[in-house]
Amino acid sequence: MVQSKSIRVLLVDDHALVRRGLSTFLVAFDDLELAGEAASGEEAVQLCAQLQPDVVLMDLMMPGMNGVTATRLIAERRPHPQIIALTSFHEADLVQGALQAGAISYLLKNITAEELAAAIRAAHAGRATLAPEATQALVQGLASPLLPGCELTSRERDVLALMAHGLNNTEIADRLTISRSTVKFHVSSILSKLSVATRTEAVALAMQHHLLP
Repeated sequence: MVQSKSIRVLLVDDHALVRRGLSTFLVAFDDLELAGEAASGEEAVQLCAQLQPDVVLMDLMMPGMNGVTATRLIAERRPHPQIIALTSFHEADLVQGALQAGAISYLLKNITAEELAAAIRAAHAGRATLAPEATQALVQGLASPLLPGCELTSRERDVLALMAHGLNNTEIADRLTISRSTVKFHVSSILSKLSVATRTEAVALAMQHHLLP
């Protein structure tokens, strides 16, 4: 296929090794082209405006702005690329959040190269692709609607409680005797599961729904 008809793909993941693997995968297909790479949600929003890719492969769990929020901000602009959520998690709230934010597809990172290439082509054509686990999560969610915060782990609730007391990541790490990178991961997960963009919104939602002790 000629270069002008290549599908330009933006890779978004905070792990350099994942981005490297995905960029290597793209090179193997003549009709797919690497438009750029972003290591955060903030960078993804900026690069989408600058590079105008056709398709975005969006990680969901990232420090700072999570993938759901980045997806929502990108999808609000017109025209916008088709966004594929590509993650290791398939909890119902994440699947619902990503799709409601504007993602056309939801895939897991254990997908094969051929399946991912097919999903990118389908997304570019306006067709959705859902991982079987994502479909199952959606069905279960319809059967038993999830309440805000019900997917939070006990550790995430501990972190959220300390966030509510105004502690920063370093202070939370010291209090819970865990690394700062682990705290960042928990905070990103909390924001994603609560479908909010900031710590302040997370705390406000937690207080509204009595998620804090």
